Amino acid sequence: MKYIRQFAVILGISFLGEILHYLIPFPIPGSVYGLILMFLLLVRGILKIEDVRETGQFLIEIMPLMFIPAAAGLAASWGQVKTMLVPACVITVISTVVVMATAGKVTEACIRRQEEVVIRQKEEGVEN
Repeated sequence: MKYIRQFAVILGISFLGEILHYLIPFPIPGSVYGLILMFLLLVRGILKIEDVRETGQFLIEIMPLMFIPAAAGLAASWGQVKTMLVPACVITVISTVVVMATAGKVTEACIRRQEEVVIRQKEEGVEN
């Protein structure tokens, strides 16, 4: 019963995201609105992580299965896809490298800033 309740919570938030997609005139997918809503509910403490943890972990574990229909669709339309295969691969490799480098630099900056905050707090503690 716990899993059904957790799934209903996730599904409800996803549905609210879809409603926001139709109400707000921005070109943002409903799933993104749902993710933002879930994030805000979790950060504000309105929704506890325990309310969705097990079902969320299950959905992440089965995520690779969700790519099978997309792969089957690509295989079915191979004639159209093969003409743009090389550009798509080049774009994928370049964007992957850019995303990884950006994520690494942002992570380094966050770690550096956290270390500076800790050092500053220690120095202020010594001076007081």
